[in-house]
Amino acid sequence: MSMQVGKDDDDLAESHEINVTPFIDVMLVLLIIFMVVAPLATVDVPVDLPASTAQPQPRPDKPLFLTVKADLGLAIDNANIERERLAAALDAATKNDKTQRIFLRAAQSVSYGDLTDVMNALRAAGYLKVALVGLEARK
Repeated sequence: MSMQVGKDDDDLAESHEINVTPFIDVMLVLLIIFMVVAPLATVDVPVDLPASTAQPQPRPDKPLFLTVKADLGLAIDNANIERERLAAALDAATKNDKTQRIFLRAAQSVSYGDLTDVMNALRAAGYLKVALVGLEARK
């Protein structure tokens, strides 16, 4: 018995084409995952907010300004005061009206800690309505 060894016609020919089917399958799976997850990732909570009928607060005719100068001195309107006499000076300026808003302004060089100390002194004096004043930025 002999076996004939001949040409092997069953050899697969090399294919130089890239099979993109697995790549497309992966991309479609990722697309579906992002389509499902994207709406869940938003923080938008639908809330039906009520409308406000409050009128804007009128600006006082003569606002009371407390100024913290660059040398950390204090002034009510244009009158210089000592820090120890802040409560008494405010009581005199507001006629003992603790509900009056105090407009606090400070030099740009005043540190945040020093400004907080003045705000704490206002709170200790009983003045809780404090508005911070700044300049409007020019474009």
